[in-house]
Amino acid sequence: MITPAPPSTNRTVISQLLQLPVLVAALGYLVDMYDLFLFSVVRVPSLKALGIDGDRLLSEGIVLLNAQMAGMLIGGIFWGILGDKRGRLSVLFGSILLYSLANIANGFVTSLDQYVLLRFIAGLGLAGELGAGITLVTEILPKEIRGYGTTLVATMGVLGAILAYFMADLFDWRISYFIGGGMGLLLLVLRFNVLESGLFLNSQRKELSRGNVLMLFSNRARLIKYLQSILVGLPIWFVVGILITFSPEFGKALNLSEPVVAGKAVMLSFSGQVLGDLVSGFLSQSLQSRKRVIRLFMLASLAFMLVYLLGPVHDITLFYAVCVCLGFANGYWTLFITIAAELFGTNLRATVATTVPNFVRGATIPLSALFIQLKPALGTIYSALTVGLLTLVAALVALAFLEETFTKDLDYVEE
Repeated sequence: MITPAPPSTNRTVISQLLQLPVLVAALGYLVDMYDLFLFSVVRVPSLKALGIDGDRLLSEGIVLLNAQMAGMLIGGIFWGILGDKRGRLSVLFGSILLYSLANIANGFVTSLDQYVLLRFIAGLGLAGELGAGITLVTEILPKEIRGYGTTLVATMGVLGAILAYFMADLFDWRISYFIGGGMGLLLLVLRFNVLESGLFLNSQRKELSRGNVLMLFSNRARLIKYLQSILVGLPIWFVVGILITFSPEFGKALNLSEPVVAGKAVMLSFSGQVLGDLVSGFLSQSLQSRKRVIRLFMLASLAFMLVYLLGPVHDITLFYAVCVCLGFANGYWTLFITIAAELFGTNLRATVATTVPNFVRGATIPLSALFIQLKPALGTIYSALTVGLLTLVAALVALAFLEETFTKDLDYVEE
C-alpha cells in the first residue's frame, strides 16, 4: 500500500515546480509552439492572400515548411553550442527575441519569397527555446520530481499550439502573427529575473570543453547514443509534419463527407497532446521509467496511424476524433527530450537537448520529400503509410538500446 505524501511535502514539490525558471521555461515554450504551429493553421489563408491557390497550396506549403525546418536545423546547432558555452539563459533570451521579431515581420509579408525567408529566420529562433528550457528545468529540479517539471513545460507548450488555432479563428492571419510576436517580447521582461543553472555554473569553473559538437562524433558509443535519441522522436514529427499539417489533402484522398479544416485538425491534435503529455509525465513518475512509457505511446501512435490511413473513416467528425487520438499518442515528446538531456554530461547537455528535437523537426524535410517521391506510385495514403511505418520501426529499435535515465544523477561531465 502506498502512503500519501504529507501535505508539507506536497507543498514543497509545488513550490519547486512553480519557481520562476520553470515558469519562464514553460511560458517560453507556449509562445514557441504558438508560432511554430500558427503557420500550420494559417498556411492556406495566408498563401491564398498572396495569390496562391489550387495544387500550389500543397507544393508551396511544403517549401515554406521546409524553410522553417531548415532554419531549425541550423538554429539547433547554434543555440545548443551557445547554451553550453555561455549558459542556458543566453539561449532563452536570444532565441525568443529572434523568433518574436520574425513573427511580427511575418505579418507584413507581401510575396512568397519574403514569406520563405521569414519562416527560415523564425525557424532559427524557434530552435533554441525548448532544448534550453528542458536543460534548465532538469538541472535545477531534484531528480525525483524533474519529470513533473518537464511535463509542465510540455503542457504549456501544447496549449500554445491550441491558442494559435483560436487566435487565427478570431483574427486575420497577419494579426495572429503580431500577437505571437507581442507575447514573446512581453515574456522577455520576466527573463531578466531568472538565475542560471547551478550545474552549468559549476562546470564553468572546470577546465573542460563545453558545447563542442565534435565530441559527439569523436566517441563511437556517444555518437550512437545521440543518433538513437533522434530516431526515438521521428514518429512524432511524421504525425505532426505530414498527417496533421496536410490533413486537408488526406481528407480528399479518404473521400470524407466534408473538407478538412487544417487549423481545426491542428487544434484537436494538440488538445489530445495536452492530455498525452500529462498522462505520459505522471505515468513515467509512477512507473519510475521513461522508456516503458515512450514505448507504450509509440505503439498507440502506430495503432491510430493505421486507423487514420486505413480505417473506414468517411465522416468528418470521426476523422477529427482520430486526430485527437494521434495527438494523444504524440504525448511522449517531452519525455524523449528529457531522456536526451539526461543521457549527456553538463558540458554537452544543452547542445544535445537543443539539437535533438530540432533534428527531429528537421527530419520533416526528408520525410516529406520521401512522401512526395512515393506519392505518384503508391498514392497519398500508401506513401504516407510506408513513411510512417519506417519511422516507427526505426524509433522502436533505437529506444530498445537506450539507457533508462529516470533516476540518473545529472552532476557529471563528458570527458
